Amino acid sequence: MSAFFLALAAILLVTVAGALVRVLRGPAPADRMMGAQLVGTGGVATALLLAAATDAPAAIDVALVLALLAAFAAIAFVKAASADGLGDPEEEDVAIDLAAQDEGASR
Repeated sequence: MSAFFLALAAILLVTVAGALVRVLRGPAPADRMMGAQLVGTGGVATALLLAAATDAPAAIDVALVLALLAAFAAIAFVKAASADGLGDPEEEDVAIDLAAQDEGASR
């Protein structure tokens, strides 16, 4: 059974390599972020398969940490992509309206 898990881990590493190409080439920042998320997901799955194949429980901890880092990277991307840095890209108009109200109030 461990040979099967190792073969699956190798297949997952090929998909991670494809995701790294997407991260490097883009074309858009969202495409790069999706590639980075695939790297994180593939890394978690590979670490879990290696843990099952080799009876190494420390690899499960590595997979959990990698899953947390991937989630934090997605949150950071959304916050950086928003206009005001608050994390909701759809609230651009609200931020502009608030700035216009502030200018009107200072007159």
